[in-house]
Amino acid sequence: MLMAASRCLSDMTKAQKFVIMGVSGCGKSSVGAALGEKLGVAYVDGDDLHPASNIEKMSKGLPLNDEDRWPWLAKVGETLAANSGRAIIGCSALKRVYRDKIRNAVAEPVLFIHLAGSREVIGARMGKREGHFMPGSLLDSQFATLEPPQNDELALTVDIDQPLEGIISAILAALEDTKP
Repeated sequence: MLMAASRCLSDMTKAQKFVIMGVSGCGKSSVGAALGEKLGVAYVDGDDLHPASNIEKMSKGLPLNDEDRWPWLAKVGETLAANSGRAIIGCSALKRVYRDKIRNAVAEPVLFIHLAGSREVIGARMGKREGHFMPGSLLDSQFATLEPPQNDELALTVDIDQPLEGIISAILAALEDTKP
């Protein structure tokens, strides 16, 4: 179910770059890969762009700070900008200044697709996740940092408390509704 759309829906037709965003465990990788498949676009997992120092820090249960994130966010923006045509990347993009950094690096419209869910839903998902460097103990710090997209940002907010197919359908329907 689509929870909210920010800015004018017609602005979404201009966006060819998509960032799947939200706290750890919200489903960025699963949604990004499935959306990429539907749109015929490769999905890039932003976790793969973290410097080793960030992964090591999070693996130890320590939250990242802004200084840790700036080089990573620059890499996310550079990766999106380097792709001609449509591109999809997963990135927590928890604060507006983080999203602004990505937008500025890309220099064209970027649609942020915010995967939103309750602490309980996401905590349960993280508890089932295996082999990820981000421990569930950092979830509260992610929620504390999260600044959901505002009405003046080009963004969709989608409720993740539904099957993956429902999330993808909601995103595709919102994108379809924006066609002239």
